[in-house]
Amino acid sequence: MQNYLFADAVAHTLQNADSDFDVYKSEAPEKTTDLCSICEPYALLMEVTGYTPWKLEDRLKIREEVKRQNPHCKVVLIVDENADKKLAGRVIQAKKDGLIDNFIYGSVSATYLSAVVDTL
Repeated sequence: MQNYLFADAVAHTLQNADSDFDVYKSEAPEKTTDLCSICEPYALLMEVTGYTPWKLEDRLKIREEVKRQNPHCKVVLIVDENADKKLAGRVIQAKKDGLIDNFIYGSVSATYLSAVVDTL
């Protein structure tokens, strides 16, 4: 995630929601695939913004590599639908096209976020 405070809040939410969640935070986008190859995650949550390396195209490249290593990993993108409506529309289309397993708006509650991840 671009913002460390946001990433920490998401990790904290998931850890507190379900004791079965082991949360690993990637230090940088370019290290995400390596981390996923080591921990073999059930789900990968990534924030999407209009800036490199958090652009949708960058995230879909990471998704492709992670799915190649671990086809069962669920990929969920988090997008701020208020800050960039066009980008949010592109993320929705990625879901419709089957490129991602789900998406979450950045404005949802912590409870909803953890419920979505739990139901993947």
